[in-house]
Amino acid sequence: MATTEELVRATDPLDMSLSTEELDAHREHITDFIAAQYEAAGADRVVIGLSGGIDSTLTSHLVVEALGAETVHALVMPSEVNRESNMSDAERVASELLDVEYDVVEITPIADAFLDAYPAADEDRMATGNLYVRIRAVLNYLVANTEGGLVVGTGNRTEALVGYFTKYGDGAVDCHPIANLYKQQVRQLARHVGVPDDLAAKEASAGMWVDQTDEGELGMSYDTLDSILALHVDGPLSVSATADQVGVDAETVERVRGLYEGSEHKRAAPPGPEPLY
Repeated sequence: MATTEELVRATDPLDMSLSTEELDAHREHITDFIAAQYEAAGADRVVIGLSGGIDSTLTSHLVVEALGAETVHALVMPSEVNRESNMSDAERVASELLDVEYDVVEITPIADAFLDAYPAADEDRMATGNLYVRIRAVLNYLVANTEGGLVVGTGNRTEALVGYFTKYGDGAVDCHPIANLYKQQVRQLARHVGVPDDLAAKEASAGMWVDQTDEGELGMSYDTLDSILALHVDGPLSVSATADQVGVDAETVERVRGLYEGSEHKRAAPPGPEPLY
């Protein structure tokens, strides 16, 4: 994992700032989407996992705006590797900022039961990190099935494009309201809807192991990653043109392209053979 000093940072990252009018449009578009998904599902509640990070904080704000606080059941699911400050922020969002029903479920004992059943995974940091994430998905659906709830995800466009999520973990949801926003835009919209700046600006972490950070694991800043995705993966620029425009080497652009192509299976339904007849 890269340290802060080792992160690749574009010298001229793309300015992806949205105007006030554009932020208003995104806000209305997303809240309308949430309401439509809720109605189509015939749901009685919304279930959402809160991590204390900006993605779940923004999504929960938009859900409450679309459907009302009384529809929401939030879950705060700490493990032994999570920062205490993140879990405190998650409870702050639920209780102080949104006043929604929430439960705190400690998942370490559940993970320990799995690792007792299969001890070979105990020293595999990635396997155990993904286990924590998948346990949270199971708990989300346990509550949703019990209450007739819609499980709302918190993934953004940046993470989806490079596969920075756990397959059948945080990707296992009924809908992703902020899936059309790059990480920079998530922070902008969060501030626009009134999320306190200390939450909007905080360092992102998936909380899969001690001291893990998103940018450290990805090896580059989110501003850099957003720029490459917008210009090269979503946009028309070549590897060399993207590298020149944002101020990184071509190998960094190629690495992002590789992350995108290598994670296609995460964004698709499991394949099966075509019918013979």
